[in-house]
This record gives sequence, structure tokens and C-alpha cells, in this order.
Amino acid sequence: MSCPFNHSAGASEREHILHHGQACFDLISPGLRVSTAELNPAVLPLDWLLGTWQSDEPGEGSFPSITAFRYTETLHFSHVGQPVINFMFNAFHAESKKPLHRECGFIRIQPGTNRVAFILAQNSGLVEIEEGELTGQQLTLHSTALARTSFAKQPYVQQISRHIQLKPDGRLEQTISMALDGQPLTQHLHITYRRTD
Repeated sequence: MSCPFNHSAGASEREHILHHGQACFDLISPGLRVSTAELNPAVLPLDWLLGTWQSDEPGEGSFPSITAFRYTETLHFSHVGQPVINFMFNAFHAESKKPLHRECGFIRIQPGTNRVAFILAQNSGLVEIEEGELTGQQLTLHSTALARTSFAKQPYVQQISRHIQLKPDGRLEQTISMALDGQPLTQHLHITYRRTD
């Protein structure tokens, strides 16, 4: 990854991190948190997401056109005092440990409302905007815009929905559904996590 910051000028790694923001650094070293900034009031309703979450048991992946699989996943939500939450999701095949999907991006809240937007990029070449509502400690989101690389693999994803909720026992649950060309919106992923920090 190239970086325009002048490391040769004797700048410390911390100065480099602060120059780019925690989200950029998370791409290089997820889990290392250096921000001491106060949480921006605009995203205070999402403070229950902050930290690192690890799947407590393998999640289930399925879709009519693929073989069902199990996966593990780590989620990392952080902030640098801006009115956004930064996130990085990393998934691995439960048996082979092979890396699977990776997602990173930002969460914003429309001021004065419970409207939430996820702006994210996936390692598959898909970029999305998902919008929806925050109700208590649960998020319900649906894709409003999708873009992909010109050489993305078919069939193309046409729609995504995501439901994230904090359960009474302290676990985080995520369910993702998707629609492809010729295939209606169908549950694709389901997993639960426990906070590790």
C-alpha cells in the first residue's frame, strides 16, 4: 500500500496514524487502537458497537447456487472523533481457515434522526451503500446503491439486506441476505459474536 505521508522526515508511526486516521491504520493492523478522541455525539447511539467482536461459534453461509459452508469472523468498530464509526470485517472458512470475504467502511447517522448509512467496500470488488434505521440496539439496512469492478464475477449481486442486533446476553448477531440476477432476496449469512475488548 503506497502512502503519501513523508516517513523519511522522521515522523513517528503515531503521527502517521493520526495523519491518516484510525480507519486507514485498521486496514494495515486491525485491532491496534491509538485514538484517544472523545466519541462524537453524532454517533453516540452506536457506541454499543465499538470494540472488537469475534464469532463465538462458526456462522452459517448458504445460498441456492452454492454449497453451504461455515465461517468464523472478526469485526472491529472504532472511531477517531469524527461523526462516523469506522469498521473492518474479516471472515475465514471454519475448517480450512482460508480467508473469505473482507469488508471495510464507515457508518454515519443522519443528524436528528435514526437513519443510518453503511458505506462499504468488499474484497470481491463490490462497493455498497446500505441505508436503514437504528432502533434501540439493532440496525436494519438495505442496499440503496451497488457498484462493481468491470471484471466482477457473474452472477451479479443486485440487492443486500443486513440486520445487526445486540442480544440481551451481550452477543452481537448479524444476518445478511442477498439477491442475485434471477435469484430473489434470500438469507445468505448468519453469525453471532462475543466482544473481545
